[in-house]
Amino acid sequence: MMELGPRCFNVIYLSVLCLCLCLPGDTNTKKVIKIPRCPATCSCTKDSAFCVDTKAIPKSFPPGIISLTIVNAAFTTIPEGTFSQLHLLQFLLLNSNTFSTISDDAFAGLSHLQYLFIENNEVQTLSKYAFRGLKSLTHLSLSNNNLQQLPRDLFKHLDLLTDLDLRGNAFHCDCKIKWLVDWMEKTNTSVPPIYCASPFEFQGRRFHDLAPRDFNCISGDFAVYKRFTFQSVSVESYEFCGDQFVAFAQPESGFCTLYVWDHVETAFRKFHNITSHSAVYCKPVVIDNILYIVVAQLFGGSHIYKWEEDPLRFVKIQDIDTVRVKKPNFVETFHLDAEWYFVVADSSKAGSTSIYRWNSNGFYSHQSLHPWHRDTHVEFLDVGGMPHLILSSATQPPVVYQWNRGQKQFDFFSQITEQADVQMVKHFRIRKALYLCLTRFIGDSKILRWEGQRFIEIQTLPSRGSMVVYPFTVSLRQYLILGSDFSFSRVYLWDDLTQRFQPFQELNIRAPRAFSLVSVDNKDILVAASFKGNSLAYQHHLVDLSAK
Repeated sequence: MMELGPRCFNVIYLSVLCLCLCLPGDTNTKKVIKIPRCPATCSCTKDSAFCVDTKAIPKSFPPGIISLTIVNAAFTTIPEGTFSQLHLLQFLLLNSNTFSTISDDAFAGLSHLQYLFIENNEVQTLSKYAFRGLKSLTHLSLSNNNLQQLPRDLFKHLDLLTDLDLRGNAFHCDCKIKWLVDWMEKTNTSVPPIYCASPFEFQGRRFHDLAPRDFNCISGDFAVYKRFTFQSVSVESYEFCGDQFVAFAQPESGFCTLYVWDHVETAFRKFHNITSHSAVYCKPVVIDNILYIVVAQLFGGSHIYKWEEDPLRFVKIQDIDTVRVKKPNFVETFHLDAEWYFVVADSSKAGSTSIYRWNSNGFYSHQSLHPWHRDTHVEFLDVGGMPHLILSSATQPPVVYQWNRGQKQFDFFSQITEQADVQMVKHFRIRKALYLCLTRFIGDSKILRWEGQRFIEIQTLPSRGSMVVYPFTVSLRQYLILGSDFSFSRVYLWDDLTQRFQPFQELNIRAPRAFSLVSVDNKDILVAASFKGNSLAYQHHLVDLSAK
């Protein structure tokens, strides 16, 4: 047999290999690349396409398209990456179509696009990143759509944008549009005049005539900061020796419990307990740098405790006369004519609301008020330059007493008529005007304003199961919280424009009985005593609505 040399073997091997590569059906056979044709609803030239009455956005076009126009199309949205295959596109016009939404990254892949016209459509919603990736865009038109708002920083990354047309949209000029006013004030992009369609106070105003300061966009929010694992019926905040404290009355556990603010942990921590049989109110008062706590109890009498430094403890220094104070419900302290007083509202049928005066050794009985009327609350306030007390009662309208300086006592002055069964009266001031809030358990609560001779009702607040109301100020914002045993407690915010409280926020507190505000370490903490659940502390946060 003839032997084949290496050279002949290589020739035969290559011939066989070539034959195998050319066999029909082989996976390595070279395929013919099909060039996309112009869509049926479009007309195309070498570098442009014009589409009319299409039911959906065409998915493929001939290569080299740099200009695309779509008119009278029936699709409803432009999803992500819709035109990504047209990476050479420089001009895109979407005119007189029915789509209403443009999604994030709708124009992804169009890095060479310079002109984008989205006009006379039904666009209502633009996603925040709808125009992301359009780094070459110089002209953008969104004219004659249904836009009321634009997402914040929508044009932030359009660094080459020179012309922007937003005409023909019904813009709602509130905090969500403030960013656009600010952007137009600073940008070099040319923007033809656009106008506000709403709200009423801005209707017809040009954007160019507005300034960011025209929008009041700072709001607040109350968020749970701490849950106390106990029930309570009163809470009072006070400052002593440079520290901030809160005192809770806990009738079920038998304590008047004090918490101190820890500046390192920025939280409340337990400080001390005063043992009590059935405390309904723990009222702190600091006199000549000495701390006293009035502990009002339902049973076993009420007492006054003094804080001692060595050793650190509370010492009982005085009992309160049980003949006058039978069923205490509330304790108020006040400083009047250089002397300290406290008054106990008594809610028993046979008791009498009583005033006690400090005389350097203790508090002693000074005056009895309003016997036999089951008082629920007492409020000390200045009306027209004169000290007054207002007593709330379960049996009759609130009674007003006026201080008699000559006799050094409170005399009956008047009644706040037509407001029976008032659980609590609290006062507050706005620009020197004096207001009262009267809360009722069954019926509507009322806001009254002092008009020089009498209090005039200015607002009604719906309330069911309300036993406590608390007006307070945070960051120049006047709030009022109305507690409820039957539903969420409601926070109201004073509106300077309407001179009324407007609903602001609802808080889930079970059977609230008292509120107190603590402002410390740049935090504003609203503490709530709950009769049927955990007592709570809420932190007030300032929120910039224009940043959302």
